[in-house]
This record gives sequence, structure tokens and C-alpha cells, in this order.
Amino acid sequence: MSFLIRVTGAWTRLLTDWLDRESLDARRLRAAVNAHAVNDAVPMVAWAGMLDEATALRPERPALGLDIGAGVAARHVGALGYLVMACDTLGDAMAAYQRYERLFYGAGIAQVHPTGMDVSLSWPPGGGGALADEVAIAALVSFMRQQVDEQVSPTQVHFMHTASFDRQAACEQFFRCPVRFDQPRTLVSIPLPLLGLPLSKRDPMLKDLLELQAQALMDALPEPNAFDQSVQQLLARLLPEGQISVDKVAASLHQSTRTLQRRLAASGLSWQQMLDRTREQLACGYLQDHGLSLAEIALLLGYSEQSAFTRSFKRWTGLTPRAFRAHRGKQGR
Repeated sequence: MSFLIRVTGAWTRLLTDWLDRESLDARRLRAAVNAHAVNDAVPMVAWAGMLDEATALRPERPALGLDIGAGVAARHVGALGYLVMACDTLGDAMAAYQRYERLFYGAGIAQVHPTGMDVSLSWPPGGGGALADEVAIAALVSFMRQQVDEQVSPTQVHFMHTASFDRQAACEQFFRCPVRFDQPRTLVSIPLPLLGLPLSKRDPMLKDLLELQAQALMDALPEPNAFDQSVQQLLARLLPEGQISVDKVAASLHQSTRTLQRRLAASGLSWQQMLDRTREQLACGYLQDHGLSLAEIALLLGYSEQSAFTRSFKRWTGLTPRAFRAHRGKQGR
């Protein structure tokens, strides 16, 4: 599966942010990063090459990947970051990561293993090498720590590469848990009690996205009543989880499916019309955010494939999402 693995252009900005923190010019390295747009798919081998070049700038650092990964923010992981930060608990965030990981790597490769009092996330070899793995796991743990008030730490971390004594010591100091090397898979184990912790941190980028979403919901119906608005707000929250259904929405509103359908009918809407209208208005809002790719928008709307989103959007508006975005861009000039 390693030939499928890549990262996004947004992820490579971890490196330029690190260069800024270190006050390093590194023009050639910056040019290599900036050659990719944030929504580009960057081959893992190219990302590994950039990291190797960074290593040459700070050869005295035993675990440079930890420094780079520690600078992670929502902007580095796109829609996946938004979705994680909108989750209620750390466990919900872990589930969101697993569902949307293919936005990040181009494939869903993480496996979740309950192991006694822990839950482990593990990854097979991905072709990135030692530094890419350390950046990824350092970023994962750092992002987790940013979202909760408590000082959380994994139970254990595994890496596949060999490490010097200094490198292992640096990793154990960073992760605050035992770190083992020369393992068959990269792995992070999270104590089960941590999964129930509420997420309390928010990012300005998430606020911007939610404001777009709120405006789209306001526009969805000419004169929405309170019930219609509550259904739309619930749909906006549930759609990214996928597998949306009238039964699931009714249960979340603590009423029967028949009651939900009857109350929608009183507004002149069927369930499918409400779902389509909400998706259409959310899509129009999301398409104004050029930081979101079409694939990310499709998943935010609960579609498993971008092609299904494209077909629906063209049916609603007469335009493809790409054409709609281009038309709005011209209007804004």
C-alpha cells in the first residue's frame, strides 16, 4: 500500500512554520515547500526529502521531527482538523481521524486495536522514513494535547526505525511515556479514560468555517421556523459522520421518525428535500473557503465519494462544484 501514501501541501507547511520559528532562511527548502499548493497531493518521498534537508540545517538535534510536529495547527490538516476540533470528546476525535484519514494520506491506513485498558492506533510502513514518522506522531500527540485541558500522554509509542540513545531519550521526554524502536508498526496507545475527556480548545480557522456554515443555514429556508432550524443544525453536525438517515436524525431529536416527517411536511418539505436543501446551502458556503478541497467538502456533507457530491450539486444548481467556485471567484474580483 505504500505507493498510495502521500501528504497534503498544507501538511508540508509544518516545515516552513518550523523554519520561521528557527529564523532560518533556507530559500531552497522554502521553495520546495511552496511549489505545492495547500490542496496538492505531495508524494511521501518528496516530503521525506524535504525533511532530510531540514535535518542538515540542525544536525545537532537528536529528534528534529518532534520540534517540527509540535508546531501543528488545524490549518496543517484541513477539514480533518476542523472535524476533530468540532468533536465532543477525545474518543470522538479519534473516530473522526480514522474516518477521514484518507484526506490526509490518500488512503485509510490506521488500524484501531482495543488492548486492555488502552486503545491503540497503528500504521504499516508508509515509505516516509524515520523523520516523517516522528513528525506525524509528534503532531498527533501535540494536537491531542492542544484540545484538552489536562496534560495527557500516551501509554506507549512505537517506531519502526532504529534510534540512538539520545534520540530515544528525546522521544520519551516529549511523549512522556515509554518509546520503543525497531518495531513492526508505528503505534500510539491511548489510555481508555482519556477518550472521555471533553475537547475544550478552539482554533480561529474553525470559527471561520462555522460562521460560513451558520450563514448557509440561515439562507437555507426563506422563513425557517424554529423546528426547521433545529433539524438543519443537527444535520450540519451529523453529516460529517456519514451514514445520515431520517431515523438517526429523529432519534437525536428524541422523537419518532413519523413525527419528524409529519413536522417537516407541515413546512412543505419532505425528508429528502430538507436533506438536499441543507447540503446545497452548506456546499455553497464551503465552496467559498478555498482552503477546502472538493473531496473535503464532499466528506463534510456526508458523501463517501466526490463524484456523488458533484452529481448532486449539479442537480441542485446546474453547475459543477468547480464551476460554481470559479464563478463566485470571478464575482468577488
